[in-house]
Amino acid sequence: MATGLFRRTISRVSASRVVWARAQAHASEAEAQQPAKPELQDYQIDLKECGPMVLDALIKIKNEVDPTLTFRRSCREGICGSCAMNIDGCNGLACLTKIPSSGSATTITPLPHMFVIKDLVVDMTNFYNQYKSIEPWLKRKTPPVKGKEILQSKKDRAKLDGMYECILCDCCSTSCPSYWWNPETYLGPAALLHAKWISDSRDEYTNERLEAINDEFKLYRCHTILNCARACPKGLNPGRQITHIKQLQRSAGA
Repeated sequence: MATGLFRRTISRVSASRVVWARAQAHASEAEAQQPAKPELQDYQIDLKECGPMVLDALIKIKNEVDPTLTFRRSCREGICGSCAMNIDGCNGLACLTKIPSSGSATTITPLPHMFVIKDLVVDMTNFYNQYKSIEPWLKRKTPPVKGKEILQSKKDRAKLDGMYECILCDCCSTSCPSYWWNPETYLGPAALLHAKWISDSRDEYTNERLEAINDEFKLYRCHTILNCARACPKGLNPGRQITHIKQLQRSAGA
């Protein structure tokens, strides 16, 4: 079987039945060396014997119907971000997305504009490299005092609300048209949200951090489309943080 883009589709056929379609790449012997186009394959499960979430159905299919079905998952609680995928045209977590009861068809695909490894598993290498590039850890110039914590006021701590909760699922970045067009140069909503250390009172590299991302592609490809905020399963608004960074750039005269 040749590798290629895989997709999953759900089509409800009755109130208690659901058809899951899985794309498989088939190739004849003559085409064995050529990338195959994805095709949809149906799976049918009884919803009365399945949990209410999309992830429940995927696990049931893998356990009982097709063990080759491949997807990421871990916590099943919306904490780890592993099961991010596109469901009905919107990025989200399979563990938090309910199987619809409307009777309409539901389409499940990998996160958009990402290289697909297999089925619903995408290559996150570029995403994590961009995350690493913003140095998402506390940096200080003052030598640490042994046995003494670096304290922060409640007011300063509150400035980090809406940023530290990010679970790096990549739902936001892969929903952003600017990221689709410039995936190698634009850092994207998730990485820029994790540039929260710029706003952290304990960090002493604010100016250096601002300078590092003061780039027409790294930062300024954001056009406040705000798909990121709509896609975030944690209800965060990366666009707001990006706007704040731009304001800090102007204030610093960067």
